[in-house]
Amino acid sequence: MLASIFSLNVLQTALELGCIYGLVALALFLSYSILNIADLSTDGCFTLGAAVGAMVAIAGHPYLAIPAAMGAGVLSGFITALLQTKMGIDSLLAGIIVNTGLYSINIAVMGGSSLLNMNKTETVFTKARALLQGTFLAEQYKLLVAAIAVIAVIVFLALFLHTRLGLAIRATGDNPDMVRSSSINPVFTTIIGLCVANSFTALSGCLLAQAQKSVNIDIGGGMVTIALASLLIGNVFLGKKKMPLRIVGMVLGAFVFRLVYTIALRFNMPAFMLKLVSSVIVVAAISIPYIKQQLPLIKRRLESRKREGNANA
Repeated sequence: MLASIFSLNVLQTALELGCIYGLVALALFLSYSILNIADLSTDGCFTLGAAVGAMVAIAGHPYLAIPAAMGAGVLSGFITALLQTKMGIDSLLAGIIVNTGLYSINIAVMGGSSLLNMNKTETVFTKARALLQGTFLAEQYKLLVAAIAVIAVIVFLALFLHTRLGLAIRATGDNPDMVRSSSINPVFTTIIGLCVANSFTALSGCLLAQAQKSVNIDIGGGMVTIALASLLIGNVFLGKKKMPLRIVGMVLGAFVFRLVYTIALRFNMPAFMLKLVSSVIVVAAISIPYIKQQLPLIKRRLESRKREGNANA
């Protein structure tokens, strides 16, 4: 039983999806952890990246689909940032507004349909499979493509956050008033940060669409929960390390989340229960570090009550 649950196939699937969803965790890391902005447009932006990537791939350009999807994500992030910085709309509300509007836009991008079939479409994954045919990596072509994408984003983000602009973005999240006094425009840094973050989200959607060869309008449903769970799990492992390790920790968190999720599927859990599994993982990721901090205090209280009980006896 345990051998079937923790098989190599399960680990490979978790790694593949962990790398793809890890891109969304990196997006949330930039917007939420660095910029201190709760961007709730993630679900719609993920679907936008999937829809744009699928349509461009169906048109016969699987490689062009990647920058096209990322460009759509940049546009989504720009609008979200514009609502916050230039129109005085709260970040939570701005994300909800953009996410709602993206539903209609995504349907329009998909040609008025809520489902796109890519079974006969050439994708970056089928290209990789053909390239690796006959090699020892032939069966790991999906993992290889997803790993290359996430490593490229990790390297870019680690370098970007150490540039002058990246440091300004980090300072904007920490103390926007100090940034203003330093003659740095926090509006500009917020816009750039959200554009970059949403490009990662759209890239993730594009890769998932090409990997599973289909897109439906609900493909991005619950993506905020998945990314938040990955972010929190990553913080448990490497949250207090230096910036490059913190970035790697987000992808590690996504892998752990997908592993737990995949194991839940192995227990023949009904599909409608999987959202509950996601919620439980988020609760565990948030509460476990807090409980660990409270354990010494709880132990002291128990010892104190024990001593009082012995004294009264």
